[in-house]
Amino acid sequence: MILTVTLNTAVDVTYRLPAVRRNASNRVCDVAQRAGGKGVNVARVLAALGHETVLTGLAGGANGQVLRADLAAAGLNDHLVPIAGETRRTVALVEQDTNRTTMLLEPGPVVTAAEWSRFLARYERLLTGSAAVALSGSLPAGLPLDAYGVLIALATAHRVPAVLDTDGPALLAALPAGPALIKPNADELATATGSPDPSAGAEALRAAGAGAVVASLGPDGLIATTPQGSWRARPPRTVTGNPTGAGDAVVAALTVGLVAGAPWPDRLAQAVALSAATVLAPLAGSFDAEAYHRMLPLVETERTAPRS
Repeated sequence: MILTVTLNTAVDVTYRLPAVRRNASNRVCDVAQRAGGKGVNVARVLAALGHETVLTGLAGGANGQVLRADLAAAGLNDHLVPIAGETRRTVALVEQDTNRTTMLLEPGPVVTAAEWSRFLARYERLLTGSAAVALSGSLPAGLPLDAYGVLIALATAHRVPAVLDTDGPALLAALPAGPALIKPNADELATATGSPDPSAGAEALRAAGAGAVVASLGPDGLIATTPQGSWRARPPRTVTGNPTGAGDAVVAALTVGLVAGAPWPDRLAQAVALSAATVLAPLAGSFDAEAYHRMLPLVETERTAPRS
């Protein structure tokens, strides 16, 4: 069983329209709404791939009720902890003419110390029997900066490897706890390390405590810096669509590969193909299964020389 954690869950709203016009009225062509947050998207992908998964995190208010109803309708195993604050919404504006996506992210609720304690108790129970845990997304207000470090330390105590996908101060504060794997994108990597070179940045984060670093370079694929060496993986072609959730698909694939003990080139190929197939799907947490299987054997993976 793979456990996923989303501390800042969301109701994802996707608006599709021809183009976004600033300082003008915009008529929306299509609206979709579903439970979201990065860890929820990871859980959706894992379930679609046929893996047993349990999701936990925090949810509250009317939006939290909408979110949990959608999880139930999707058949996802929901162990979210109720809170008093209102779960946030995220809005994706997808322009049909260009496939450009603009995100509007609400800040989310304020979590109390008592709610955090209740979550930690639930989380520790769920670690029992888990093969891995994926920790994803931003921290809502009220949580300690080292919240992910606390969760990683608990996972380590239960001998459960932790995959972390967050950014900024929350990422840096978690590194001393030793996550098995982190997955920043190129911008997050540069912000965290101050280096414009993704390979140098990945090595710096490994030195700071991450077991392995897989950095997403968008349409250029992935780079990986690991104890077994460094690799680069590229998709067979550039795909266009809605990139929301593509990084979450990478986390799902890498977590599956971690549990299976797969060779790194195989893990990266799976992650690149699944990420590209997610871009081709209309909503985060979904992927085009036909495109995924078609692209998987075509992903180019090569070992790269260590930096001198």
